[in-house]
Amino acid sequence: MLGHWAAFQPVPLPACPCPIDAPSLGVWALQFTPRVALLQGSVVAEMGGSARLFGGLDELQGLVEAGAADLGACVAWAPTGSAALALARHAADAPGRDGFRRPLAQLLDPLPLEAIAAVSTHEATLARVGCRTLGDVRKLPRGGLSRRFDKTLLAALDQAYGLRPEVYEWLTLPETFSARLELMSRVETAPALLFGARRLLVQMAGWLSARRLGATAFTLRWCHDVMRAKDAGTGGEMTVRTAQPTQNVEHFARLLAEHLAKVKLAAPAGDLELMATEVMPIIEESRSLIPETLRKGGTTDLALERIQARLGNECVRRPALSPDHRLEWMQCWAHEPLKRKTVESPYELPLPTWVLDEPLLLIERDNRPYYQGPLQLLLGPDRVEGGWWHRSSEEADARPLNVQRDYWLALSQHAGVLWVFQQRLARDQTAWFLHGHFA
Repeated sequence: MLGHWAAFQPVPLPACPCPIDAPSLGVWALQFTPRVALLQGSVVAEMGGSARLFGGLDELQGLVEAGAADLGACVAWAPTGSAALALARHAADAPGRDGFRRPLAQLLDPLPLEAIAAVSTHEATLARVGCRTLGDVRKLPRGGLSRRFDKTLLAALDQAYGLRPEVYEWLTLPETFSARLELMSRVETAPALLFGARRLLVQMAGWLSARRLGATAFTLRWCHDVMRAKDAGTGGEMTVRTAQPTQNVEHFARLLAEHLAKVKLAAPAGDLELMATEVMPIIEESRSLIPETLRKGGTTDLALERIQARLGNECVRRPALSPDHRLEWMQCWAHEPLKRKTVESPYELPLPTWVLDEPLLLIERDNRPYYQGPLQLLLGPDRVEGGWWHRSSEEADARPLNVQRDYWLALSQHAGVLWVFQQRLARDQTAWFLHGHFA
């Protein structure tokens, strides 16, 4: 029943006293979660289920609050939608709109009766019995409340406090985008229209993101003020096109600014309307630490250089081949990007995808190695000998790392194709080891 709910309350901005309407705000919120509903002229949305898609609740919360500020809406967070809306409407400041800083009951009890609409309906009657806050109502006997008032009051209280599940009719996303904005005053120059148009662009970007689309063209219309000259006409419009489908608000705003700089208004404008004229599916790419150099035809070395510049040389290693026929020593990890060397493999058999850090000793029955059952030897042997010149780097264990092995491709009924070898030891003794797996 409890979740991570956000409530959006439209409020007038100092620079734009006409607040955004709730349906437009709800369409914008659909880019973050499909669970968006209209409630009492405001918007509530359950964000917890989408947090992982945006990098966690903190990242999601930052994106939501930044976008809501551009649209002229305050945001409150709480474990229930009704509680979030109550805090959005009655909290005095931003910290007060955080419904997770204390237990929910401690935050809702001091709020006035009008914080919940179903309680506010009976405000006059409740005031006569001494109730001024939601906490006062909760102290009354539930039996008496249910007999004297309708069931809606108790249900609304229980839903706000998380004692009963909330039921909403989820908002559906419109097939096309069109939004209007009444300007705070008459605008006499076309470049000045960009201030109000940006708010419409933010709404359009939210609609595009929710529908996984990108705009290749959008149309801005402006309506002339009623006090215009007779020959000025009712208004004008312009269509802005992009080279590629995009959802980027800043890109839209830059293009629109370039076009508006060339326009001269025939009369002052009082209203704006924005429409997504042409849209198409956008190709989304996974976010990655690796820059776009590789995707655009760059080399691995350039990508490593940029990553090392960001994280430091010690944080990046790359595999480098060395001319050694012992499998453990054919590859090493280097902190610095090394020059490419062409090293030919001395093995005639294919090399395994995954190599064990230490070869695993296998049991042997009837001269056959066992690993999750008897192994069937497919190809081999591929003999590797040498390494007498190589000694351990630890002085206390300065022993030769000489190997004498016969490698085989083996098939296990349960483990698949394996890379095994037969160790040829002194005194003509042999042993079987598992050294690698094939993907």
